[in-house]
Parts: sequence; structure tokens; C-alpha cells
Amino acid sequence: MKIGFKTGTAAFAVLAALGLGAMPAAAADLGGDCCADLEERIAELEATTARKGNRKVKLEVSGHVNEALIFWDDGFEDNVGVYTNDNSRTRFRFKGSAKITDDVKAGYLLEIGVRSANSKRFTQDDPNPADEAGLDVRHSAWYVESKSLGTVWVGRTGPAAEGITEINLANTKDVAKFSDVEDSALGLFVRTPGGGTTNLQFRRAIRDTGDQPGESERGQIVKYVSPEFGGFAVTAAWGADDYWDIGMNFKGEFGGFKMAAGIAYGRETSKNAPTDTDSYQIGNCRMVDDNLNFECDQVGGSASIMHEDTGLYVTAGAGWSQTDAVDGLYGGNADDESTFYSIEAGIERKFFPIGKTTLFAQYYDVDSGSTDRAVSVDGVATGGSVIGADLQMYGGGIVQEVSAASMLLYVYYRHVEADFDLANIGTGAPVVGPGFEDLDMVVAGGMIKF
Repeated sequence: MKIGFKTGTAAFAVLAALGLGAMPAAAADLGGDCCADLEERIAELEATTARKGNRKVKLEVSGHVNEALIFWDDGFEDNVGVYTNDNSRTRFRFKGSAKITDDVKAGYLLEIGVRSANSKRFTQDDPNPADEAGLDVRHSAWYVESKSLGTVWVGRTGPAAEGITEINLANTKDVAKFSDVEDSALGLFVRTPGGGTTNLQFRRAIRDTGDQPGESERGQIVKYVSPEFGGFAVTAAWGADDYWDIGMNFKGEFGGFKMAAGIAYGRETSKNAPTDTDSYQIGNCRMVDDNLNFECDQVGGSASIMHEDTGLYVTAGAGWSQTDAVDGLYGGNADDESTFYSIEAGIERKFFPIGKTTLFAQYYDVDSGSTDRAVSVDGVATGGSVIGADLQMYGGGIVQEVSAASMLLYVYYRHVEADFDLANIGTGAPVVGPGFEDLDMVVAGGMIKF
């Protein structure tokens, strides 16, 4: 949506001219209060029109609102609430560019996320955590782009591995990610078969950070993106203390199919990491108090292919990460590797005039390394800490596009199973866990773009 004072004023002038032209000759007399009224109306329009800071750099405002009802059942308690769908949370963005030469332009991206209630942070005890609502800076960066040489970004934005395991051609990508499953209610605490509440959230079974292996976060970086060659583009980034990655993406069409894919490798090291165990770097590597110097490697990728005539499609992602931050813990029994794979298949086509319909099914499986978290049930310590975990999800649903309103309506079901391997923090001896209940949910909502 492009807006500006110049456009609004020109439109008003045209309408005014047409209106004056249609008036009787006697009314064409511009004496009296006519011009004063016209100037007053123009002033009103100026006051209500978004203005650009200058006329050299264009301004484009866009975003979306994504809210949903989540019904959940943890085996002993069930409830429902309204949440901002963090699969692609509500946001607004300002972006634009200015031409420098025929080959070079400069631009910017400022994007702010909005959470009225976070779909991945709420729990049984706190269904609407106040400290998780508010605004967050997703992107704040400028760039210089050359058609022949590529683009350099500077600021807060995503590196090569951000989103690399989530590539999807279907409309499910913004409302029900097949690989980033933590966003759908996995902040809920895991229950024991006896109904006890643990201090473990389902999302903590996914590399403890909740992000799948191979996936990185946005951060303060310098990034280079090459020009596209035959559908391929290379991205490299550096930032934080210290993270770097390199990746390749592809997008193209052939033989009646369209395809998008990507793969990236990232490495993170730190010589002075924070002692806060909940602090992470861009690579989502786990840090523990007694190991401030660590190295972490990861590889992730995904691919999506769709048959254009039938709308049949399949999407898959996978990732691996390893960190030496847990080396030597629990007698060397702590798992320092995390792996995952996921798949989505379905059909997306225009069954109804209002827009495309997507019918889909999903499966997700992750085997996570140690999170070094001491486990308690109903506030009582079990004597064990997490040295490994795994989580599986399966589900499916429907997404209906309403193209006239740039809107998606959706409903989907998911079943989630999680397990945690425990060991004694002192001896490293295995500790028999209490067992854990499964989680079922239905997510129903809408997303409208502007």
C-alpha cells in the first residue's frame, strides 16, 4: 500500500475540477467564500494524509493481523483462549528505496511485531501472560543493492539460515508452519500420568530454545545476497559474538511444477557468553553456566514443490546442530546433538470462487540434545536433569483464501507427544522419569493482510 501527500492532493484536485466543471455558469463565480472553503478542505486532507519525510525515498506501508482461537487438552485440563498466532504474528512494516544510478539503489526495512497474547508462551497457570504482550523489533536495517553485484544489508535482520527450514509454497506457511511447531501452543507445561504439572514446556523438547535444529534467529548482522543466477542465489552473513553462516536458495518453474528450496550452514562461537542459561545467540545454541566458551555448528534446509495444474504439493525440511557447551556434563552422558525432520503434503487449488483452498497433513519429529534443566513435578525436584529429549507431532487441516479481502481463514488439529531423558546431576546415573501425557489442540483463526 503506497501512500503520500502528493497522491492524495492530486486526486482531490481532479475531483474538485470535475465538480466545478459540472456547476452552472452562474456558480462558476469564484468570489465570496468559495476559495476559502476549498483551501480549508485541502488543509483537512493534508492533516489526515500520511506524509513522507522526503520526496526522494519512497515509503510503503504493509503488514497483517493474525489472531486465532486455540482449544487444547493436556490430558487432565482443557481450555480455550484467543491468541496472536506466532506462526506469523501480527506486524506492520515500513519499507522503501531510492534510485542512485541505473544499477544501484538504497533502501530500508523497519518491521515491528505485535503480540496481544503469545500463542507459544501461554501456560496452564498463566493463560495470558502480560509480560509476553507488546511490540518487538523484527527488522531494522538498511541496504544497498546493485543489480550486477548483489545486495548488502546492515542492521537487525535474518541471516542466511533464518527461515531456511520453513520454505513452503502453500498458504499454510503463515498460519500452521510444518517445521516451526513450537508456535502453536507448545508453551504449555507437560503433565505426568498422575496429573502432576512439571516445569517443562513442550517447546523445551525442541533444542530447548524451541527452534528446530538448523534454524537461526534474526540479529544484528551484516549480510550479503548475490544476484540471482538461473533461479539460484547465495547468502552470507556475520554478526553477534560471533556467528556466521552461508546458504543457497533456489526458486523456479519447470515441466508444470514450481519449486522453492534452500540450504544453509552456520557456526557460532563465544569466548564471553552471558551466564544466563536462557540467553542464546543467533544460532540458537544452548549455553550453560559452567561452560561460557562454546562452539556450535548447524545445517538446515527445506524444499517445496507444487504441481501447478492439480495443486498437489509436498514440502519437507530437516536440520542438525551440535554444541560442545554440554560436553562432560552428567559423566559425559549428555547428548550434544539435535536433529529433526518434518513433512507436509496436500492440495491447494481454487475449488470455490472466493479463493484457493488448501487441504493438508503434517508430521514432525525432533531428537534433541541436553537442555541441562533440573526437572520438578508440582514444585518438587525429581533428582534428574534433561540429558536428551524427543517430540513428535502429527495433524492436518484446511486453509481458505478470501482473495477479495487478502485474507486467510484456517482451522487445523495437532497431536503432540514429548519425552525427556533424565540423569542425576551429580553422578550422571539414569533417572526414571515420571512419564508424560500427550497434548491435543485445535487452532482456528484468520489472517488479513494490508
